[in-house]
Amino acid sequence: MTGRFDRYILAQLLMLFGFFALVLVLVYWVNRAVILFDQLIANGQSAAVFLEFTALSLPNVIRVVLPVAAFAGAIYTTNRLMSESELVVVQATGYSPWRLMRPVLIFGVIIFVMSSILAHVLVPVSSARLSDRTAEIAENMTARLLSEGRFLHPADGVTFYIREISPVGALQNIFLSDTRVAERPVTYTAREALLLRGDDAPSLVMIDGMAQTYDVEDRRLSITRFDDFAFDLNGLVDAVSTGRRLPSELPTTMLLAASPETQKLTGSNRATLVAEAHERFSDALNGLIAPLIGFAALLVGGFSRFGVWRQILGAIAALIVVQMITQMGQGAVRTNANQWILAYAGPVVGLAIGVGLLFLAANPDALRRRRRAGS
Repeated sequence: MTGRFDRYILAQLLMLFGFFALVLVLVYWVNRAVILFDQLIANGQSAAVFLEFTALSLPNVIRVVLPVAAFAGAIYTTNRLMSESELVVVQATGYSPWRLMRPVLIFGVIIFVMSSILAHVLVPVSSARLSDRTAEIAENMTARLLSEGRFLHPADGVTFYIREISPVGALQNIFLSDTRVAERPVTYTAREALLLRGDDAPSLVMIDGMAQTYDVEDRRLSITRFDDFAFDLNGLVDAVSTGRRLPSELPTTMLLAASPETQKLTGSNRATLVAEAHERFSDALNGLIAPLIGFAALLVGGFSRFGVWRQILGAIAALIVVQMITQMGQGAVRTNANQWILAYAGPVVGLAIGVGLLFLAANPDALRRRRRAGS
């Protein structure tokens, strides 16, 4: 009987968790997909690239919504069991709130394991792959400029033409018109040009050419001849990756070690790397704490024909407080890596809230005495 009841509650929790997780993931995914659609399709990328990018962004979306979905599933399940008097019947047989918490605790551990796998494995791998693919797309965008005998328009107000590309990659007889500043349009012509990679964006180095600048207000044409001139393509094509990685793309072990090599690879200091690692642990722990708070808060109110909306609002407020404390603790770690323990302040407070609510549910007389004393 005991094991059957636990399995029944756990099945209800998992079923509703799956429903809420699916809804929340779809909401976040659609929002992300709209942004990617504008960025990729507008730049001439195929639908396959769009689907690949949205798929690579899914692990991080799922990681974000898991605690919220677990909390919503626990609230809905507990409310339904109470409204149908199932919990009342079970408690009448001698089940204490501490005993009723066991399937919810198992459910929380499942959410914690799922969040940990996402945070420590899937999200770093997908983020690194997404960064690599973004760099490849940027290279492809640069390559679009290398088209012979065609007038190209890489941006509004910019026209680019190459008569021929030599076997060594030199651009022969180029024409570049830049009318982005309407008051001073500039036209460049050059015998030869080279496309060189820069830190932020490629540069077009023109050799043996001429720049014609027309001042619309004065109606004056200025001609400047040059031996070589570098034209920054920033804004015309995306920046190409220089090999630097974001902390979110690295394994947790590398972040915890925070070696000088890792700091150089990411361009981040030790505190930022250590904070990123501990954030992964603390966020996963919040996935364990969230359903405990939701379940315990509803048990405090007990069965009521008027519903448990006050307990639900209290649980939401408690979860918000836990999240705020978590964010504050993680921010402190980003300032000083030696304060890494503060990253777990939120989960610890959440656990204390859950235990306190269970104590009140198991000792309703203490709550009644406190209310009488207050009145």
